[in-house]
Formats: sequence, C-alpha cells, structure tokens
Amino acid sequence: MHDSSLPDLDPCPPSAVSHGVGVAGLFGLIAWVALAWHYGMDGPYAGMAAIFACGVPMVLWSLLVDRVHRNASTGIDWEGPPKALRDIFDISLVKLTGFWATWGIMAVLYCLARWYWDGGYRFAMEMFGTAAPWLLVASVPYVLWLDRRLIEPRDASYAFGQWIIGGAAGMADLTQVAHHARAWLVKGFFLAFMLSVLPSNFANLIHWNLGDVLASPIGLANFLIMLLFLIDVAFATVGYMLTCKPLDAHIRTANPLLAGWVAALMCYPPFVLMGDGGPLDYHHGTAEWSYWLGGNQPALVAIQWIYGSLLVALTGIYAWATVAFGLRFSNLTHRGIITHGPYRWTRHPAYLSKNLFWWLSALPFLVTTGSLVDVVRNSATIAIVSAIYFWRAKTEEAHLNSDPAYAAYSQWMQRHGWMDRLLAALKGKPPSPTMQPAE
Repeated sequence: MHDSSLPDLDPCPPSAVSHGVGVAGLFGLIAWVALAWHYGMDGPYAGMAAIFACGVPMVLWSLLVDRVHRNASTGIDWEGPPKALRDIFDISLVKLTGFWATWGIMAVLYCLARWYWDGGYRFAMEMFGTAAPWLLVASVPYVLWLDRRLIEPRDASYAFGQWIIGGAAGMADLTQVAHHARAWLVKGFFLAFMLSVLPSNFANLIHWNLGDVLASPIGLANFLIMLLFLIDVAFATVGYMLTCKPLDAHIRTANPLLAGWVAALMCYPPFVLMGDGGPLDYHHGTAEWSYWLGGNQPALVAIQWIYGSLLVALTGIYAWATVAFGLRFSNLTHRGIITHGPYRWTRHPAYLSKNLFWWLSALPFLVTTGSLVDVVRNSATIAIVSAIYFWRAKTEEAHLNSDPAYAAYSQWMQRHGWMDRLLAALKGKPPSPTMQPAE
C-alpha cells in the first residue's frame, strides 16, 4: 500500500517562476477590466493601462516575495560594494552605444516595413515614438547603476556596442553580437505585434453588455473566450517589455535555429499563412460552432453548455500557459524553464489547447456550401496548421535541450507527462519507468 506521507522520490524539477507572480498579475488585470467594463472605458489608453495593471503586481511580487533579484542567474552581486564609476564607465559607454544603435536600427526597420503604419500597428508605432526619448534618457542611469553591480558587465549588449564602434581592434565577440541581434529582433517584432492587438482586444471585451453575456450559453462562452485571449495578450505584452536582469527575466538565449524562426514567423503577420485568404486559411465555406449549434430548444441549449464549456476550458489552458510564465513569456527565447501549471502535464500546453480549440470552434469538416471539396480542403489545411505547430514545438525543444534544467524536465515529462505516455502507448512502447517511494 502506498503511503502518501513518504517523500516523492521523483519530484518535478523546480520551476523558474512561482505560482504567485502569475496570480498577482491576474488579479490586477481582472480588477482593471472590471473597472473599465463598469465605466465603459474602451479607448486604446485604457487598453494600455491593462499592461500596468497586470505588470506592476507581478513586479512587486517578484521583488518582494520571490526576491528574484537575488537569484544567481541575474549575474548581479548584491553583497559586495558596487564597482567604482570610473572602473565601469568605458564599459557602460560602449554598452549604451550598443543599445542606442539597436534602437536606431529598429526604428529604421519600422519605417521601411510599411505595414507597421497601418491598422493597429500605427498605434504601436506612436507608443514607441512617445517612449523613445524617455528610454534614451533613462538608459544612462540604468546602465551605469547595473554595470556597477554586475559581476561581468561585458555582456551581449557590450559586445554589440564594441562591434558598432570597432573597439578593441575589431575583436568583438561575434557569438555575443549574434545573441544580442536575435534577442532584440524577437523583442522588436513581437512587442510591436502585441501592442497592435491589445487595444482592440480590450475594446471588444468592454463593448459587451451583461445582458448579451447572460443571454445564452453561446454568449457567455464567447465572452469568456474573449476575456481569456485578452489575458494571454496582456501577459505576453508584459513579458516582451520586461526583459531585464534585475527581475531575472532577461533573455538567456534566443533560438539560433533557422527552422525555429521560420516555424514561428509563419504564424504571425505579416508572414502569417493561416490568415484570411492565406494559403493555409481553413475557413472556406465554414461557420463557427455557434452557427451549427444555434437554437433555443432544450436539447440544443444543453449541448451549447457542454460544447461552450469545452471551448472555454481549452482557451483557459491556453491563457494559463501564458500566465504561468509570469514576467517571462516570449516566443523564440529561453528565459528560464517553466515546470508548473499546465507545463506539469505536457511540454506544450498552449500549442495543444490552441489547435484543439481551432478544430472544435471552426469545425472544418462542416461547410455551409455543401461542397465535399471544401470539406477535404479545410480539413487537410487545418491538419497542416497543426503539423506546423508540432514542428514549431520540436524546434523549441531543440533550442532548450542544451540547458540541463530543460533536459531534466524533459526526462521527467517522459516518465510523468500524460501526453508523452499517451504517445508512447500509441507507438506500442512501454512507459518510461517511474521512480516510486518505498512501500
């Protein structure tokens, strides 16, 4: 007989982020959404305020409760006296050159890529333009303060600055230069996208009235799904903004694999393949689940409750997978290994739940046109989309496997993860042995 009081001899590896930081951000965000909904504050700046409502509680929890600034992985020495300003001034100057050059290059790229000046992207560009002077000024005291505390201030930003000015006889560490470039490319690309969609997502949620929400199971499900997607976008936006060492949320590495970048970028505009009219658009002649299950007959209403609850649950897992990252969410980067929340069940809960949601909400095998061609095409296309996400997951694993912490987590998932065990069973393989406490 198993004694539950005995210690678990095969515990899950520790997570880089605590449960509390995500919960703190969730409470702050929900409180702001409730306030904005009550007063009808649906403007873009109300949407931007959601970032602060979500981010500030997470920062406070991280610093005051989790004390992440004391983690060895920050590279910051809090015990000894700070370095003298004269000893790090030249290093900081080179690093500031790297920062400012990076921001200048990003500004040029934003100007050249004209899609950044249309639709929601225009608001994001206005935000960047407003913030730029303040960031330039704030970067000076921040870099000087941080370099005085860093154990090794010559990091990737320093290497890039050195490469820009041709210092040290052109002997900049090109590996570090490449890391800096990839990290900022990730941040510049995805932060602009998140800021472009957040205000509209926020406004669409605020425009709902309570009567429509409670009118039917379909209305309630769609409202909750929209709320959960807003949670995902808000947390992701905070994650892209706060990539800094004092919060231990800096980018350790950005994915160096070309396949990883291709797999990720084809899922986002302007490269997105799944959008309306795109080569992987699986909506030809389709209608949403609410069309097929619409009606007020008691049997249909019961099915609406069950089906809507399933879609909400899948979206909840998707949003939870982002909340679990706390301050550290980011595509194509390694910012610490997350092992709690839905990541205790499977390595890729967001991709799994998102794809299941698409299959169940779009119902590609049902079409209003009655065309068998549309049925086959839609079903085949969404299957390709799911395959792309599987490929994307594999490229992320290939990137993270170089970290022993992820390797340990991956091995633990092979023993305990329900998806790993299911796939092993489907392949006819015996499950990985699981360590058990003595009887």
